[in-house]
Amino acid sequence: MSESQTITGTVALCSAADVSDGSIQSAVLPDGTRVALYNVGGRIYATVDLCTHGEASLSEEGTLEGTVVECGWHFGRFDVTTGAACGAPCTTPLRTYPVALIEGIVHVTV
Repeated sequence: MSESQTITGTVALCSAADVSDGSIQSAVLPDGTRVALYNVGGRIYATVDLCTHGEASLSEEGTLEGTVVECGWHFGRFDVTTGAACGAPCTTPLRTYPVALIEGIVHVTV
């Protein structure tokens, strides 16, 4: 999908097929905010793309293991299902976005 579309209060970001299991993809909201999309066992989660500690891109620098993303800069960790910081030096949680799959397209509520 080349540009975001608003459908029933959500923003369409990409095809669910673009976010393969165990991967992190990046998308951009209409206001310019970058979002990281994570596929954990076929379920997709969304958070802001920047680490709350060092502002590194989680989709570009991070690694996903189970439900935890690790920042590539200082190795802080977050639970992608809740946004909770779960590894030093990170203490501030990530903003999360509710995700809905509508006809195979990933939508988030902003």
